Amino acid sequence: MTSQPIIRALADIEQIEATPLAERNLPAGTYELIRRTAAAQPQAPALSFILQGSGDEPVYRLDYQQLLGKITQTANAFHRLGLRPGKAVSFLLPNLPQTHFTIWGGEAAGIVNAINPLLEAEHIAELIQASDSELLVTLAPFPGTDLWAKVESLRGQLPGLKAVICVDMANLLPEPQRSALKAQRGPLPEGVLDFDELIAACPADQLESGRQFHPDDIASYFHTGGTTGTPKLAPHSHGNEVAMAYSMNLVTRFAPGDVTLCGLPLFHVNGVIVTGLTAFIGGAEVLLATPQGYRNGALMQNFWRIIERHKVSFFSGVPTIYAGLLQVPSAGHDLSSLKYALCGAAPMPVELIRQFEAKTGLTLIEGYGLTEGTCGSCANPPAGERRPGSIGLRMPYCEVSIKVLDEQGRYLRDAAPDEVGNLCIRGATVFKGYLQASKNAGIWVDGDWFNTGDLGRIDADGYIWLTGRSKDLIIRGGHNIDPQMIEQALHSHPAVALAAAVGKPDEKAGELPVVYVQLKPGSQVSEEELLAHAAAHIPERAAVPKDAWIIDAIPLTAVGKTFKPALRFDAIRRVYQAAVAELDTAIRVEVLGDERRGQLAHIHLPRRDSQLEQAVSKRLEGFTVPIQLHCSD
Repeated sequence: MTSQPIIRALADIEQIEATPLAERNLPAGTYELIRRTAAAQPQAPALSFILQGSGDEPVYRLDYQQLLGKITQTANAFHRLGLRPGKAVSFLLPNLPQTHFTIWGGEAAGIVNAINPLLEAEHIAELIQASDSELLVTLAPFPGTDLWAKVESLRGQLPGLKAVICVDMANLLPEPQRSALKAQRGPLPEGVLDFDELIAACPADQLESGRQFHPDDIASYFHTGGTTGTPKLAPHSHGNEVAMAYSMNLVTRFAPGDVTLCGLPLFHVNGVIVTGLTAFIGGAEVLLATPQGYRNGALMQNFWRIIERHKVSFFSGVPTIYAGLLQVPSAGHDLSSLKYALCGAAPMPVELIRQFEAKTGLTLIEGYGLTEGTCGSCANPPAGERRPGSIGLRMPYCEVSIKVLDEQGRYLRDAAPDEVGNLCIRGATVFKGYLQASKNAGIWVDGDWFNTGDLGRIDADGYIWLTGRSKDLIIRGGHNIDPQMIEQALHSHPAVALAAAVGKPDEKAGELPVVYVQLKPGSQVSEEELLAHAAAHIPERAAVPKDAWIIDAIPLTAVGKTFKPALRFDAIRRVYQAAVAELDTAIRVEVLGDERRGQLAHIHLPRRDSQLEQAVSKRLEGFTVPIQLHCSD
């Protein structure tokens, strides 16, 4: 990477792109990418793992030669079980070394299908079926985990599965705990294969398939679009993933000696690509920080101690992680190894960035990406000007354009600088469409541009600013929630005529789901009853609304569709109004659309009072929606 310009401005990206990607001599697939790094530095640390997050525990570590060997063995094991290019292996695992073996070994043998282990069993079954998977890798029974129980409950619904392979976490325990747990549990369930035993019987020095990779071969499926009963699977080609790792590393500049901490889950593109394949293309070490990652309380409490001990240079997170880390004392820890951290998946409050950087001395880089773009499309340049609140510049070899569309979503024209429109992407990292053809209607505009559904603008210097969403997804701490799931549950209540779910601002999670309800004429029901009904009928805990607000009429567009911007503005007003009422009940909040920022909360103060103005600004600084103060004379 040292021969490439350091990205400080858009001109540096354009200079990089003066050499077409096709002339960069990139590997044809992800297996070849890892093999190249292993050939260049076989003994360099590649993958390490800590089980508990205590800060001083033993470390499981593999160098690049060993990592390549494990991936090769895994690919050979899958091949022996019948997996071929074009066919899928699903995995349902926490963050373990074997998860990495499964991902890259699965891509070397066929297609790997990542599934969120937190989903309910019926959604897991749908994703296995939608991907036409022949193999499933999951967790053996282990104390404190429920994955095996989920798999056992749905095995009868999956006749297409040729084999179920279990990763036994007991193998990661030191003796005598390992033997004691295995003795207590007994043998693995009948007909289930032991992952470690399976791959140990396979050669580590070559792919038995003799496969030759092509960049257009499909490498992986990642599900997206929330967790409704109709999952959307986004296929990534080997070319998509290799180009993404290469482009991302032009920004992150990982190199041998760097350590990237992975706390985000490996069923998500961020964990797999940013703190995974991008590190591997740069020859850095990936530290898997416990099976649960950031969901592990011990890891969060010992976070700065772990950074110091492992000399971590980079980690990636979502706003909720950074808000949580602000509560963990970092004083007295040597954080000099840290270069910067990346924040994506949800908007980050500018004040939270300021507080985090002031506390840690760490540079926080805001980025933007989505599953359909393989991972990242934009980032603030670490070496250049960072514009807080912006998602930065487009990444090399990833085109970003703002398109003005008509009410039917048809292309009208490209937006002028600073004009708001639909953010669209294309390039080597952008997928070719969802696996299910029925999901592809209307996703392309102006030829081959993918419409992300986000609204934004690009300023004169090429910095990109999000101003809202034309899609209705609620983003809770980086987790996508489809409002349809909430609305369907509420519509099943006999008193409900119409329901519309949106996100309300939250200082920790960014957004939390809420639902507006219009009752049938003559019906009566309490908000508490509606929330209880929602909790009983929504399969995903994170999607259960925090409030159910009964209103006279749901606002509609001229063609009779729910007009959600009005509801989003009202949700912001309610949250901000409740927050400032603690300071003065005479303060009035009004939320309006803003041409440059998408939405703006106007705070009307009852009098000119500098102390009150400061107190209001302080009270609302943790939210992402910007404010403007107005004082009555």
